[in-house]
Amino acid sequence: MDSTIALILLQDGIVNGAIYALLGMALVLVFAVTRVIFIPQGEFVAFGALTLAMLVDGKMPGTVYLLPLLGGVVTLLELVRAARTGSWAGLPKVLLGCVALPLALLALTSAYVGPGTSLWLNMLLTLALVVPMGPMVYRIVYQPLAEATVLVLLIVSVALHFALMGLALVFFGAEGWRTPAFVSGQVDLGLGTWSAQSLFVVATCALLIVALWLFFGKTLYGRALRATAVNRRGARLVGISTSMSGSLTFTLAVAIGAMSGMLIAPITTVYYDTGFLIGLKGFVGAIIGGLASYPVAAAGSVLVGLLESYSSFWASAYKEVIVFTLIIPVLIWRSFGSHHVDDEE
Repeated sequence: MDSTIALILLQDGIVNGAIYALLGMALVLVFAVTRVIFIPQGEFVAFGALTLAMLVDGKMPGTVYLLPLLGGVVTLLELVRAARTGSWAGLPKVLLGCVALPLALLALTSAYVGPGTSLWLNMLLTLALVVPMGPMVYRIVYQPLAEATVLVLLIVSVALHFALMGLALVFFGAEGWRTPAFVSGQVDLGLGTWSAQSLFVVATCALLIVALWLFFGKTLYGRALRATAVNRRGARLVGISTSMSGSLTFTLAVAIGAMSGMLIAPITTVYYDTGFLIGLKGFVGAIIGGLASYPVAAAGSVLVGLLESYSSFWASAYKEVIVFTLIIPVLIWRSFGSHHVDDEE
């Protein structure tokens, strides 16, 4: 390996690591607030990439139909709850967010979709179609099990992963998709030449990480999520709704997943099941951070990206094995200083 190849692999590793860092931080966020190991994070990466690719190609994306389906299930659950408790106050908000919004997006997409549309408008429409699925999935799957053990929530996450992957196959098909680059050209950084698309991905990931830091440190909702992550029972006692915290957390996690999918769409061909492997590599980074530390999870995710990149050169057939084997020494090291605590503690 000469210096040129090493710099190319470094570029690939940093780009991949930036994506894994976003996903790893989203996984840490979801686990800290809701105790859910969000295995289906990768499915929303695929949803974001495939939705954008189909819009760019002038076709109706499957999320246009999946969103009203999920909204209908949420509305049915809320109707049952309201009939059981006699409280109908929140139903107009549910009808607006789970029925009116999906149908409006369906009509808007039907009128908008076609060849020659703007890539940036397609990105905004993709976010509008994918992000609302986060709170819907939380309401359907996780909110009824909010007090369950971590093991039960993990089993439910695995089941949800297979359900969403099956829905992705139904709504998107088995064909792989790719989008054009957001920016084109090459940038000379002195030590090597980087593609403008790679720099765009890294810069966007960095901006999103800074935005998350500002959100948690400077906003009321961000501080509410931090309080829920520190002590769920204490957060409830001071009036912070754990249902609101869970819904907001899943909204952020799905938004991060959709953004990550759109960023990788010009770099690699995305299939309906591509997101699972990408999400698992973000999970490795989150494990390095102990599912608790955002900076360590981000640094661990970059390490995963570099390890994957250089492993693909030295032992391409075993690069996945090498990446996932990294979990073993990390878990052994963490086990020396860990002690058993109850879920609520």
